[in-house]
Parts: sequence; structure tokens; C-alpha cells
Amino acid sequence: MRLHSLAADGLIAAALTTVAVLLGTEAVAQGWPALDPLAWTLVALLTLPLVLRTRAPVTVCLAVHACWALYVTLGYWPVVGSFGPMLAVYTVASLRPTRTAAVCAALLAGVWIYAGLRSDAGSMASVAGQAVGFPLVLWRFGYVARRTGELTLRLRAEQADRARREVAEERVRIARELHDVVAHHIAVINVQAGLARFVFRSDARTAREALDTIEGASGEALAELRRMLGLLRADGVQGADGAPAPGLDQLDEMVTRVRTGGVGVELRVTGTPRPLPPGVQLCVYRVVQEALTNVLKHAPGAEAAVELAYRAGEVTVSVTDDGPVEGLDPVTPAERGGHGLIGMRERAKLYGGTILVGPRSEGGFGVRLTLPTPVQAARRGDAVRE
Repeated sequence: MRLHSLAADGLIAAALTTVAVLLGTEAVAQGWPALDPLAWTLVALLTLPLVLRTRAPVTVCLAVHACWALYVTLGYWPVVGSFGPMLAVYTVASLRPTRTAAVCAALLAGVWIYAGLRSDAGSMASVAGQAVGFPLVLWRFGYVARRTGELTLRLRAEQADRARREVAEERVRIARELHDVVAHHIAVINVQAGLARFVFRSDARTAREALDTIEGASGEALAELRRMLGLLRADGVQGADGAPAPGLDQLDEMVTRVRTGGVGVELRVTGTPRPLPPGVQLCVYRVVQEALTNVLKHAPGAEAAVELAYRAGEVTVSVTDDGPVEGLDPVTPAERGGHGLIGMRERAKLYGGTILVGPRSEGGFGVRLTLPTPVQAARRGDAVRE
């Protein structure tokens, strides 16, 4: 159970007051005058102000030392009033700079020696040793407590900063996911809308099929947007509706959707298919999605091929096209670049893979991604190249 600092200091002050009262009743037995009302008042002023020791440590320290000096001057047993000043010095050392703590420690030593002189102690050497030893020990413990507090605050600040960086990185990742989702589906919708407008009066069936494709693509885009935005509100890798991230089993659907956009796409799978980690599947899926989106935008009428190859210790996927058909204008300028290719590179780097992106010698454009399997097999660093 954690107490409020003021309540904790109040309990400490009450405990010290109780100890001082118990010692005060032993003053006569120790050969000192009995404590009268003035002495008890000074004892209370030596301990009760410690309730405010963490809020005004220097002020409290000076006040209790002044009361202790007066208490000693009046000839009462010095030990009764020594606990409050000692705790006050420790508090200053734990909360204030070293110079301030040194002054308060010297004040404690001075009053301690003054009390020894007033009491006609038999051994001033012992009094002097106590006057030096106790303040040094209190200062050291207070200094350690202050350094520990500073290091704790620094650690919390670093943890908070690291958490903010992780949140920023996660937002970048989600932004990349949203880019991949929206760019692909909007490209399909754009092509189909243009086709529907072109054949709206002459071929109602084709226009209806184009509108059906637009409806399906927009619905899928909305579903994926909901899943990605759900990641901002739910824990784990699934969205709020529990929909899993897309994987290799959905490549056929993607290829079919792109075919309806006017691009002939052939999907080939070589090797023996085997289960892959979800992250690797998502990486392959997004790279194929981005590559086919680029074909839709930059190479209308092109023929494309997607080849997924399972090899020993790795999986490879390549997306190639034979270039745009003459007479068909691309949706955007033919130069391929920007955030899509950056996203491909970052995904390949994340899973320790390599990616080749660029024009083909026989014409058209190609993307080739190679990922190690399992992911733990290697972190080969930034092997992304063009």
C-alpha cells in the first residue's frame, strides 16, 4: 500500500515525537533536569515540523536546529531533541544539491559540539567524533537516495521515450499497410470505372460486370481498412472483428481481381508448398499486391506473371510484366517509384530477405522477392538492392 507523502511524513513525525517523549521521561534518571512545559513545547517544535520536511526541507532543517540550539541552551538533555535535526539533515541531502546538504550537515555538527560543551561531557573526543561521523553518514545516505531518485526518473523518461518511438514505428507500419490496401483497390476501381464509362451505352453487360468488380473491390478495401484501424484499438495482430491478416491462400483472389481490371495475370506455384510464418506470408502478399497495382497504374493492357517458388530454406516470388500496350495511357506517369517501392524494400529488410526491382532486358518491369524460411534462419541485414 502506497501512502501520500504528507501522510507518510506525518507518521514519521509522530513516531519521532513518541520516541522523544519516552526519552524525556528518562531525563531525571540520566542526571538531567526534568522536562517542564517549555521543554515539552520545544520537543514538539523539534519533531512536528518534520511533517513538511519534503516540501520545505531547508526551512524545516533550519527551524529544528534553531529549536534544538535553544533547547540545549536551556540546559535540557540534548539527546531528547537530536532525532529531529538528524532526519532533517538526511532529508536535505536527499532532495537538495550537495552544497546545500553540506551546509546543513555542518550546522548539525556545530550544534552537536555546542551541546557537548554545554553538558560538560567527560570526553569531548567522543563528542567530536559523533559530530563528524553522524552528519557524514546522514549526508552519504541522503546523497545515495537522491541519486537513486534521479536515476529512476531518468529511466522512466527513457522508457516513456522508447514507448513513444515504438508507437511512432507502429503508426508508420500501419500507414504502409493502409497505403498497400488503398492503392491496390483504388487502382482496380479506377480502371473498372473507366471501362464502365467507355462501354456504358454500347455494352451493358460489360459495364455491369465492371460495376460489380468496383463494388467488390471497394468492399474489400473497406474491410481491410476496418481491420487495420482495428489494430489501433485492439491488442494482438488481429483487428477488432478478429479477421486474420491476408496470406498466400488469398493470392488467387487478388489475381482474379486484377484480371477484371484488364491485366492478364498468370499465377504459377513451383516446389512443394509448406506452412510459412504469418509475417512472411503477409510480406509476400503485400509485395505481390503492390507490384500488380503498379502494373495496373503504369502498364495498362500488359500481360503479367506471378510465380511463387518454394525452395530449400527460402521462398521466392516474382512479378513480371511485358510493358504497356501502345495507345493506352497509364493512370500515372510511367516512372515507377515513391512510397510503394520503399514499402517493398522495408518489408524485405524486416524479414531478412532480398528484393530486386527494375526494368527487364526483354521489356517490361519485374519484381523479385526472396525470403528465408523460417524467419529465424537468418537476419542478413539490409540486403535490399535494385
